[in-house]
Amino acid sequence: MKEIIISKLRFIVLLLICIIMVFPVFATKDKVKEVDVCVYGGTSSGVIAAYTAKKLGKSVLLVEPSRHLGGMSSGGLGYTDIGNKYVVKGLALDFYRRLGSHYGKLEQWIFEPKVAEAIFNDYAARAGFDVWLQRRLHNVIKKENTITQIIVEDANNPVATTYKTIKAKVFIDCSHEGDLMAQAKVSYTVGRESNSLYNETYNGVQLLSQHQFPDGIDPFIVRGDSTSGLIWGVNSKFLAANGSGDKKVQAYNFRVTLTNVKANLIPITIPDNYDPKKYELLIRLKEKIPWDRFYDVFIWCSMPNGKTDINNKGGFSTDMIGENWNYPEATYDERARIIKVHEDYTKGLFYFIGHDERIPERIRKEMLQWGYPKDEFIDNNNWTPQLYVRESRRMIGELVMNQHHCQGEEIVNDGIGMAAYTMDSHNCDRVVVNGMVKNEGNVEVGGFPPYPISYRALIPKKKEVNNLLVPYCMSASHISYGSIRMEPVFMVLAQSAAIAACLSIDENKGVVQDVNVAKIQAIFKNNPLADGSVPDILVDNNDKENVVLTGDWKLEGGKAYGSDFLSDNSKGIQYKSIKYKPNIIHKGEYEVFVFYPKMDDITTKTSITIFDGYKQNDKLITSKDIIIEGQTSGEWVSVGNYNFPEGKNGYVEISNKNSDGRVIADAVLFIKKRKKYIK
Repeated sequence: MKEIIISKLRFIVLLLICIIMVFPVFATKDKVKEVDVCVYGGTSSGVIAAYTAKKLGKSVLLVEPSRHLGGMSSGGLGYTDIGNKYVVKGLALDFYRRLGSHYGKLEQWIFEPKVAEAIFNDYAARAGFDVWLQRRLHNVIKKENTITQIIVEDANNPVATTYKTIKAKVFIDCSHEGDLMAQAKVSYTVGRESNSLYNETYNGVQLLSQHQFPDGIDPFIVRGDSTSGLIWGVNSKFLAANGSGDKKVQAYNFRVTLTNVKANLIPITIPDNYDPKKYELLIRLKEKIPWDRFYDVFIWCSMPNGKTDINNKGGFSTDMIGENWNYPEATYDERARIIKVHEDYTKGLFYFIGHDERIPERIRKEMLQWGYPKDEFIDNNNWTPQLYVRESRRMIGELVMNQHHCQGEEIVNDGIGMAAYTMDSHNCDRVVVNGMVKNEGNVEVGGFPPYPISYRALIPKKKEVNNLLVPYCMSASHISYGSIRMEPVFMVLAQSAAIAACLSIDENKGVVQDVNVAKIQAIFKNNPLADGSVPDILVDNNDKENVVLTGDWKLEGGKAYGSDFLSDNSKGIQYKSIKYKPNIIHKGEYEVFVFYPKMDDITTKTSITIFDGYKQNDKLITSKDIIIEGQTSGEWVSVGNYNFPEGKNGYVEISNKNSDGRVIADAVLFIKKRKKYIK
């Protein structure tokens, strides 16, 4: 009997040992995720990178520290900075076309935050990649120069029990801050390089005239009394030498969504930590330059459905100059504090303009007509949770893009995306100069054509990390990053990065530095939507092979899409025409659009003729007149749906045969079977 009891006890002990040994396996199995590609940062670029990699056949995980996808594009930046729409290709262009479908147009570059977020969520749902929200980076583990795994934590409860491990062949850092890049020990910089480093002229300290205070603004609490101290928002440090480098970061702000639609409006109330002394500079500014409208001190952009995208303007506005210098390398808690400080300041600014008795009554009344929209950011008290991190860490990679690339003095031969915006930096500091308040750091220099961005600017030095791509905190000097840092461009770069990640897995054992760039370019061009679908067919005036001119046309510089357009002002006296001959890959029904560049005060009556191209009868399908009067901001105009055969037999002809004014022609677009994606 005793032996039986002992035997049973031994069995129970062994069973317990087995349970103890096995349990951790089951417990940790749920905390380890293995994928081909891990994308860190659910920004607009992060979503596009994850979508591309998944569509190209890889297993993908997208990790985002917040509760939302889309970054700035779903966080209030709905008035898209473009520079040149022609450089926006692939899924980036698809994003703006999906917005167009929602608003009943071909493309829409001005949109509501909630609509953008719905589209980003739709990308994730259609591709089917895993998304981990509210997970942030805790640690990066490397073996020599390869990232083997990363550990993420619960952003709301960052304790060890919440840690999860992600193993991937390739990682893509699409975060605003470049945290993955930094923890992987990749070289990077913060702030502004001196001009001498890359032989630039617009880097470093810059005291210029835009977004500036007029002369004579007193910086002291008691005017004229330097012993009284500086008023809020003015730095006590001296102005450094022009062009010298520092660690100062261009100002952040919120791109604010307000509405004046009463049924959708929540009044602006006094915010946390409100202090009217923070807005003394505004009072002094408006003493010099009196109020006209309440939005004198804002770039106040109208959005669909009675909403706004509000940005910084002038000497004192929504930019909180100097309060963000520590943000790029700050702890999560410190970043949260900085975000809260910006939120309180911005809400306080609106409240101040609407309620402070030093503001003219008519201005206060106008301000009070606006409030927070009930249908936006509903899980964050109708305020965007996304601070506009204009610039954070910047990688020092295989190649550093700089001012010479922007201005075309150096041209890379491994371009995987194009930039086209001005070299743009918001102010970095606010100091006392000759006894007056002055902002420092704002630069806006353009006048150059689109230029390619090097693949080498997306990859670290091979000796540092060989399986990481960084399309957001990419390798660029401060001033060139100011030209590149536009949401459409980030999405293009992210798609190229994802293609490179897939190629590196298939051909180079995950080593991104060994990828053949020509293959990235070819895949992007031939499969722009990453799903094997037929690309849109675009024929513009630069396509000499497929554009046939009759008569003499005047070549003018494009103002909206960037291409040169052709114009005629003969009022039909001399017959002229332009035939756009698309190469139809698959026969079927196509919607045809013509593009009109941005022009001021024009009246046109342009004849559009469409031939179906079937040789047996060369039948004329339609001929219709399109009239555009007044100012146009550069629009695609649909001229209907038509059936075309394969090949180049069909064409669209723009002519002046019925013209009584100016005729213009820029491009023709063929879209096959358009869909409405967002219901």
